[in-house]
Amino acid sequence: MEERSLKVIETNKTFFGKLTNTLSKILIPTKIGINGLVINMKRNNLLKNYEVYSNFNESNEEKKKSLLSKYEEAYSLYLEAIDKHIMDSVYKKVKNNIATDFEKNAISSYYTITSLKENEYIEYKFRKQKYLVELDYDSLKIAGKEKILKKYTDFYLTKMDSFYKGILKNYSVQLADSLKTNSSKKDKIYENIFSTIEEYVQKILPIKLEDESKKEIFDSIKNEYDKYERFEAGKLDEKDKIEKNMILLGMSRKIFTHSLPLVAAEQCYEKLIQDTRKLIVNSKNSKKQLQAYDMLIELFEEYNIKLLSTKVYWEKPAERENYKNFWNSYESAKSLRQKEILFLKREIKLLDNKNKDIIKFYKEKLVSYNAMRVLKNTCSTTNNLIKRK
Repeated sequence: MEERSLKVIETNKTFFGKLTNTLSKILIPTKIGINGLVINMKRNNLLKNYEVYSNFNESNEEKKKSLLSKYEEAYSLYLEAIDKHIMDSVYKKVKNNIATDFEKNAISSYYTITSLKENEYIEYKFRKQKYLVELDYDSLKIAGKEKILKKYTDFYLTKMDSFYKGILKNYSVQLADSLKTNSSKKDKIYENIFSTIEEYVQKILPIKLEDESKKEIFDSIKNEYDKYERFEAGKLDEKDKIEKNMILLGMSRKIFTHSLPLVAAEQCYEKLIQDTRKLIVNSKNSKKQLQAYDMLIELFEEYNIKLLSTKVYWEKPAERENYKNFWNSYESAKSLRQKEILFLKREIKLLDNKNKDIIKFYKEKLVSYNAMRVLKNTCSTTNNLIKRK
């Protein structure tokens, strides 16, 4: 009796366990149906309030605040309905092993985002909302509900823009807080910035391109977007990853001008330049080294033309004057070779002794362009005196 009382019995194999499991599988679709109806009601109410608020053009501020309050309340109730659906229905379907791949991925993403709540609350706040809105949008697409999807898309794009901008602003603040951010955490922030921009380019930009009124956004980044498409397929090496991130950063200067401030974008460019320097120094293959060097020159162009030339505030007046002199020389340069030489000379001035390997590489380049001479440093002894030659 004692042995049997200690024996662990697998619930699913007992009669009552099997019965409970079967009832769960029967009741889950009912629960999904109820939750689905609630989400539809909340979504319809949200879209009605969103349309009224976004189309309100009168100068009555009190009325506008009232409409905003109604819209925000409808939005909050809508998110709660989707959140409840995930916990009541999707979670139970996954637990009972009757979930689709879409639902399994949904619950996995849900818990990944929830894990941010304790240590990264601001990011969690934006990503949780983004996740819930995106989940409903994807479910409407899968269900083929074209009529409601057409009405929903404008709201969806507006919210997605605000979420991505909020996430990038948060990363920018983290980068600025350099006293609390160590180098390994900074590398993770850079990675997050580039992946967030790429996610936006992959998921949101194509939807905007379907709307003729929004195509002017695409026209301003068309060249960068065409370059980016080359990196969407196949395995990327280190040089490809840096180049892809350079293109994404270039696009972000037009898409997220204020959400990724100049200071944060400057740090991102410096990170890519630093990674490319390492790639050149560590490359054992002369062809790959030359390709990395060509990319570095392109990075210098991007960094200077798209960012530093537009920079207004400089912490040190001397840095501003030095850059001003460099920029004047750059604009006066008549050939690409002259511009390249200016970049290399500026790099040598800016780098310290920790970068002696790349400085040596730069100097060898300048010598090969006859822009720098090799000074011999030999000596001989005569009657115990040293004569320098």
